[in-house]
Amino acid sequence: MCAGAVLGPGVLTLPSLAASAAGPASVLAWVVLLAMCVPVAAAFAALGARFPDGGGVATYVHRAMGPRAAAVVGWWFYGAVPIGVVSASWIGGKYVADAAGWGEAGATAVGGLVLAGALASNAVGLRMSGRVQLLLGGLLAAVLLCAVLAAAPHVTAAHFTPFMPGGWTSVGSAAAVLFFAFAGWEAASHLSGEFADPGRDLPRVTRYTLAVITVLYLGLAVATIGALGPAAADTDTPLTALLAQSVGVAARPVAAAAALFLTFGAVNSYLAGASRLGAALGRDGAAPRWLAKGGGPGEAPRRSLAVLGGTAVLLATAAGFGGADGAGLEPLMRATATCLAAVTLAGLAAALVLLPRRTPLWCGVLASSVLTAAVLAFSGWLLLIPTALALASFCFLTLRRFAGR
Repeated sequence: MCAGAVLGPGVLTLPSLAASAAGPASVLAWVVLLAMCVPVAAAFAALGARFPDGGGVATYVHRAMGPRAAAVVGWWFYGAVPIGVVSASWIGGKYVADAAGWGEAGATAVGGLVLAGALASNAVGLRMSGRVQLLLGGLLAAVLLCAVLAAAPHVTAAHFTPFMPGGWTSVGSAAAVLFFAFAGWEAASHLSGEFADPGRDLPRVTRYTLAVITVLYLGLAVATIGALGPAAADTDTPLTALLAQSVGVAARPVAAAAALFLTFGAVNSYLAGASRLGAALGRDGAAPRWLAKGGGPGEAPRRSLAVLGGTAVLLATAAGFGGADGAGLEPLMRATATCLAAVTLAGLAAALVLLPRRTPLWCGVLASSVLTAAVLAFSGWLLLIPTALALASFCFLTLRRFAGR
């Protein structure tokens, strides 16, 4: 489940977005982010072992910086989910439409059905079992591995030249969108309370997860550039293109089916977790109290879910969901990555306060904090999103305090 929290449907399209931003040099962005993952994952594992709790990053930030900072992190999570579920739904729609030849309108329809189905599922209180989620995570890992192996014989050195057509800044731009695929460690931190012995098991599971994503991500990065060449930047379905080099047209329905199941599972999980987060924020006074209704055990937090669903529909419309060239997907994924990078940076800041200082881990966390801040800087105007959410959180808490007087 920890591996599934890091792996997600974003990798079904991120290789092409990174290739579009930096060409062959996008491989460097993958390598840098993987290197950054080591101290990030180790820090969250250490914090989870010391403070096992389902609150994850918000718990660590609360301990290190107080309730106001923790509320901001909660708003960042809650605000990122509507953007992320629209992105994920759209990805699934693109793979199905590509297989069926339905075009962008078909991708819109399928993406809309995925989102509507996940909202309906959560509204009536249906939840996927841990075994089903595990199966979906395993399916994604298997699809990625098959795509890499299928493309390996077609990798050529010629596709890596010129290596850096856009200069060093293009690598930063690629890293900013790729953060979408590396931002699951804070989600995995919510599982820390589920371990019988977090101090023993969580670091071990973290090491295994790091090994899995390193193999899959590096293999995917090299295979996408090396096998597809310039065409890597021009496809919305890079995994289909990689598989097609070995199995031909049969790759389309296989990739489409996998993408559909994976995106529905991810969207369903995101909405389930975020709707309960919204209810918890309302319960704790960090958001309007009426959001708390339905947040108890066995209940469906429909008010929080309605906020998420309504926001997702508005975002999809504003982004041109299913537009003629599908150009709205990249900014959505970049916006999600920006919010999640902000959450990661807050968790790392908490680690710098809570973990023993001057140790190798603490120094690694400091270095990762600098790298995460640099990735955030490449988000440009999208930084306005976490800034606006933070201001909204502070304003709400301030008004609530004055109203309480």
